[in-house]
Amino acid sequence: MNVIFVDSVLGTELLQMVSHDVAGILAAAQGESVTFPVGHFKYDFHNLDFYEEDGEKRQELVIYVKQL
Repeated sequence: MNVIFVDSVLGTELLQMVSHDVAGILAAAQGESVTFPVGHFKYDFHNLDFYEEDGEKRQELVIYVKQL
């Protein structure tokens, strides 16, 4: 599943990745902080999106974070 990290204040996409351990990624993101090359962030909220692409149903987890 696609997992996307987004700065919830600026709306900037910080990272897009594919993972088969979505529960693990979400649990880790809800920890003390998440570090990206542009700084340290704290989990804010998440959204599970469903969409159709090329006639195929897909889903992605969008994790919103705030910079510390």
